[in-house]
Amino acid sequence: MNLVTIAWKSIRQRALASFLTALSVALGVTLMVSVLVVHGIVDRIFSQNASGYHLVVGAKGSPLQLVLNTIYHLSSPVENIPYLYYKELKANPRVQNAIPICMGDVTLEGNFRIIGTSPEFFEVDYHPDKKFRVRGHFLEDDFDAVIGSQVARTNGWNIGSTFQPAHGVADSDHVHEEKFTVVGVLAPTGTPNDNGVYIHIDGFFQIAGHEKPADEAAAKAAAFEVFQQQAGDKKNIAVEPTPEPEPKPAPAKEKHDHAGHDHHGHHHHELPDEQKEVTAILVNAKHITAAIQLRASINEGPYAQAAVPFQEINWILNNVVGNVRTLLVIMTALILVVSGVGIFVSIYNSMADRRREIAVMRALGAQRGTVFAIIFLESILLCVGGGLFGVLLGHGMVVIAAPILEVRTGLLIDPWAFEKLELVILPVLIALASLVGIVPGMTAYRTDVAKALHA
Repeated sequence: MNLVTIAWKSIRQRALASFLTALSVALGVTLMVSVLVVHGIVDRIFSQNASGYHLVVGAKGSPLQLVLNTIYHLSSPVENIPYLYYKELKANPRVQNAIPICMGDVTLEGNFRIIGTSPEFFEVDYHPDKKFRVRGHFLEDDFDAVIGSQVARTNGWNIGSTFQPAHGVADSDHVHEEKFTVVGVLAPTGTPNDNGVYIHIDGFFQIAGHEKPADEAAAKAAAFEVFQQQAGDKKNIAVEPTPEPEPKPAPAKEKHDHAGHDHHGHHHHELPDEQKEVTAILVNAKHITAAIQLRASINEGPYAQAAVPFQEINWILNNVVGNVRTLLVIMTALILVVSGVGIFVSIYNSMADRRREIAVMRALGAQRGTVFAIIFLESILLCVGGGLFGVLLGHGMVVIAAPILEVRTGLLIDPWAFEKLELVILPVLIALASLVGIVPGMTAYRTDVAKALHA
């Protein structure tokens, strides 16, 4: 019979006390693993989304709110900017892609955000080397819609499903008359895109109430023209003299015969550009230097601001999420220390009841070092066993929480994602068990055989 077997039998003799001691360690490790895994997933997801575009352009205000609203769908839209501004920005020679984003409506079922955009949105990688995949096809007709995987799952929608946008809130009193048809369902991306309903921007502008009032539009157009003239001398991005733009494969709306098609009774009409507005513009520059120049020139103008998604999200991760994680890790570390103290008390208190047992072992020929090793191994087994159970329990908690997080945030959570810091847990537990086991082990080591047998 080896020492580990003897130590295990000793633990089993004190099954309840040993179980509770190991459980305290397991709970501490569970909390630590949950914190590490969830933080790692959130960190990767936010960093992944933030790297998709160089700039997010929108109305003056908070750049953080602009990024959260446009890319992560986590905040309310601020103000709109003129569609004419979008057209001038798209023609800028520094710009590779300029994708309009129009918001303000939601679905009546599920309260999912409806986003008006151009077909080009789906041609740009949502993450480097990761392209959108769709069952069906992308936006072609004015009243086409492409939905995220979470929307399809929650609402039970599929290709051919129809819906009417609700203005601002999912309320039957605010439903628009226009109907859109689902023509594509996105494959899961693990990003907020899974929670979006994307409609053709031309259809968005044909929804009643989305046009700017004619008199207000005329006033803004006149002001914008003055701005263009004044900004020309300052080389503002909106009026920079630009050469003829290079031809690029921007996806044009497919022109096809509408005869025989049911478009839900919509009367297609072209809205003047002066009466159009966009919530934001997703911009990819031709190179990083151009992105820096664009940001500076945009922020100097009165109409818009340009935010760098990576910088804004990095600020949140470092100053908010990172601090919370650090605090939670410190708290769980303290829990582990308390658990270690519990193991120490449990084993040390058992020494009084085990003096005779230890004395018998010594009388039968066991060396002092052997007795010390058995007590020491008990501490190791309790710590390591509780820690391994805690790792499994921690990932199990994330398994339970994953569907809830997916529904609430639209983020796909991999509950078995492994964090490198988890590798530190086992060595730390072994070190803790070693410290905890020394004193009880030395007590057993110094046991007087004669006194213990006659006690």
